[in-house]
Amino acid sequence: MIVVNTETIPGHNILEVRGLVQGNTIRAKHFGRDIAAGLKNLVGGELKGYTELLTEARRQAIERMLSQADQLGANAIVNVRFTTSAVTQGAAELYAYGTAVVID
Repeated sequence: MIVVNTETIPGHNILEVRGLVQGNTIRAKHFGRDIAAGLKNLVGGELKGYTELLTEARRQAIERMLSQADQLGANAIVNVRFTTSAVTQGAAELYAYGTAVVID
């Protein structure tokens, strides 16, 4: 399945729009990661524990979005976007969405 963040796919025509597809996951902070992040904030640098957490959250949200597109019979998703929001203190949602289409 082709997944792009553009409205079109070069070299392909959109034959049919199947609709909005989405995937999300809500992740909570890990106490151990919070301690390590707090220490890292003192000296600077990448917070690798949080980077890994967000990478996994994105992967899961994309997998769920792809599953929905597959159920609709699409072979591509265009105009893909990601958003995040705080659900509660210490937990955030990562949301992926796009338009499921059939291309040639």
